[in-house]
Amino acid sequence: MIELKNKKPNILVVGDLMIDHYLWGKCERISPEAPVQVVAVEKETAVLGGAGNVINNLATLNAKVDVMSVIGDDVNAIELSKMLENIHVNTSNLVVQKGRNTSKKSRIIASQQQVVRYDKESTEDISIEAQDTIAEQFRKNIASYEIIILSDYGKGVLTNDLTRTLIDIANEHAKKVLVDPKGDDYTKYSGSYLLTPNKKEAIEASRVEIKDEKTLFEAITKLKDECNLEVSLITLSEDGIAIYDEALRKHPTVAREVYDVTGAGDTVIASLGFSLACGYDIDKAVKFANLAAGVVVGKIGSATATLNEIIEYESSLNKSTSDSHIKTLEEIELLSQELKRRGKKVVFTNGCFDILHVGHVKYLEEAKSYGDVLILGLNSDESVSRLKGPTRPVNTEDDRAYILASLEAVDYVVKFYDDTPYELIKAVQPHILVKGGDYEGKEVVGQDIADELRLVNFVEGKSTTKTIAKIQGESLTC
Repeated sequence: MIELKNKKPNILVVGDLMIDHYLWGKCERISPEAPVQVVAVEKETAVLGGAGNVINNLATLNAKVDVMSVIGDDVNAIELSKMLENIHVNTSNLVVQKGRNTSKKSRIIASQQQVVRYDKESTEDISIEAQDTIAEQFRKNIASYEIIILSDYGKGVLTNDLTRTLIDIANEHAKKVLVDPKGDDYTKYSGSYLLTPNKKEAIEASRVEIKDEKTLFEAITKLKDECNLEVSLITLSEDGIAIYDEALRKHPTVAREVYDVTGAGDTVIASLGFSLACGYDIDKAVKFANLAAGVVVGKIGSATATLNEIIEYESSLNKSTSDSHIKTLEEIELLSQELKRRGKKVVFTNGCFDILHVGHVKYLEEAKSYGDVLILGLNSDESVSRLKGPTRPVNTEDDRAYILASLEAVDYVVKFYDDTPYELIKAVQPHILVKGGDYEGKEVVGQDIADELRLVNFVEGKSTTKTIAKIQGESLTC
């Protein structure tokens, strides 16, 4: 998964955009005017909903995202456009249809309980003129996209004729189309690469009650044949994702804790599209989507998953290799910023760690105990030689980095090439800087950057120098 780090595929999302609006407050009395709660609103929030949540998931994965849709000529359209621009999404292909209401769903939440929801939107099919404009834009720009995602929320953008037209144009240009379908008639999606119905939706569309492996096979193959799909897929909630092309297989879910499944379907189609656009085959893409879904269902509300969160989550499931924890200076700077946004306390330490021994391990375990994430700066081979002499290091920087990255206490390893890690500490901006107890009363490089300095006493009698001396002594007596 580390190979996805620097990928920025160009992906187009076509579908129903909306704003999910929340009014948060408390209820301490009943209205004297009617038997209803009086909610004292304390804060107001808004997030992208519908196809916008798919877009937000893609943008969070660092994809370059374009959108084609229809909005009204109202204040909600202005708000929605600004929300898209704030996440660097190209909005030049949004079509304004006069008299149409841009979808906005407002929810009043009192003491974490939804009291009422009220919607303002248009749900009839968009005009023929708007459909023709989208089709024209689509044909003009199709060559620049790796993947097309159709996010259908049944609000009138993806009409039968427009949907068929878009899929036909995409197939002419050999572009994969992924569809999050709506309704119980999937014929308008015929010719897509895949659809992403959940189990309930698949039952309604296939008219097959899915109860076991036999009926799952019947439903998934029926959808493939009837809709002329390259891959037939059904999401099965806690049972994972089933796919069928030439054979049926199920990829189990990897969710450790489930707090909220809101938006999980949007995350699945976004992560499938992202990973397929980056060159993954369908099985590898489904595994990636399962990991992304595992991250978002562990959050409250419609959520997204960054690539770093997915890699970290995979690691927590013991499914990642140690080299995925070795970062460059540029990667760790961005990762550190993200970790802090997520409320993590970042700890930093550094050293040569030439021949790993119990003193090193205990030192690192104590360092990790001071926060949530331990980042280790590792002296390069050249800097070790300058510090320790021409016979050091015994182990190469790549070997040392891999071994350290495999330790449970160490979250990330970053090699540095200067004599001190000052520039690396500037990039990380740690909450806590950790050094050995021998620095008591001395100036520590980077202590002007970190919020706090902590010193850890070494294990007596344990050092790389003594280990080397012991080995050399034993070799002389042999």
